[in-house]
Amino acid sequence: MMSHARKIGRRPFLAGLGASALSFAPKVEAQTLQNSTEIEAEISGAVPRNISSFRSLDWRPYFTNTRNGAILVDLTSRALHFWSEDQSIYRLYPTSVPMSEDLTRRGRTEVVRRVEGPDWSPTPAMKRRNPEWPDYVPPGPDNPLGTHALHLSWQYYRIHGTHDTRKIGRRSSNGCIGLYNEHIAELYNLTRVGAQVLLI
Repeated sequence: MMSHARKIGRRPFLAGLGASALSFAPKVEAQTLQNSTEIEAEISGAVPRNISSFRSLDWRPYFTNTRNGAILVDLTSRALHFWSEDQSIYRLYPTSVPMSEDLTRRGRTEVVRRVEGPDWSPTPAMKRRNPEWPDYVPPGPDNPLGTHALHLSWQYYRIHGTHDTRKIGRRSSNGCIGLYNEHIAELYNLTRVGAQVLLI
């Protein structure tokens, strides 16, 4: 499969991806939401960084327990909170979040798969809109998922890293939650399949 992948430079690919994603964002409908992607939009000065409060939280208002660990993503403050099952470990990470309400999904889900060195393929809807995009991007510095990914039970939704650190703290994704690579690596090691996830 990798041998059939078209080679494409990271900068032109991501730049084109961002421009295309931004042009389609206002037109997203419920059906398109099901085909949202983990790719994040290109960053410009027009996309401000987070200025909301960034503070530690207690798990109790959000979960009845911390069985298998618990992840809370606060889309307003653009922060991810993690509690280990025995509550001995708590982490707070800055994130990127979806760039529009149309691309935003809230509610309860869970981690169903953990991947180190993720690869990426566009969804069918993305490929129809952008036939010039590569069919496949292997793991590595050109991959938009960074170094690690936590797949959620919602199709196409992930918590993942990013090689473009400018995206963190901004509304820049098409549905997924992005972290610095060093943070997703730590979260990956702390998280198990079955971990509870709540996006608010």
